[in-house]
Amino acid sequence: MKKTAILFSLLFFSFISFAQNASPSLYNPNANATEEIAAAIKQAKVENKHVLLQIGGNWCKWCIEFNRFCKADTQIDSLLNTNFVVYHLNYSKENKNEEILKSLKYPQRFGFPVFVVLDADGNMIHTENSSYLEEGKSYSKDKIIAFIKNWNKAALLAETYEKK
Repeated sequence: MKKTAILFSLLFFSFISFAQNASPSLYNPNANATEEIAAAIKQAKVENKHVLLQIGGNWCKWCIEFNRFCKADTQIDSLLNTNFVVYHLNYSKENKNEEILKSLKYPQRFGFPVFVVLDADGNMIHTENSSYLEEGKSYSKDKIIAFIKNWNKAALLAETYEKK
């Protein structure tokens, strides 16, 4: 009985230790980002949306927090999914995706995460410094909603602003 208790304790603490050290895997350093972004652009065209590139890495606490914050808020999550095809573009020591970032005019200059909006033809239309969306130790719901509304497809259509 004592051996079983010791074994159980070892397994339990090993599991807790593993769970604490396990890192989220939003960003895939092994992904073929060029192909995956092309697929996101194709999907955006079919679904009449824009593409939102969330650039960062699993090492970045603000990147993980942004994703957590957006998923936890049903209004933000719904707005993102309604208006964008979202792709997490990895930037890490394993894979910096330098050629893609070069083609996007070096958005990493703003730090991480950084957000790039592409239209359904793959043209870059906006880069957002994530610090503008922050509030305290997390993010601002109002600022994120404003960002989504200001850069969704309808916001950039002339007919949205034409007098009727």
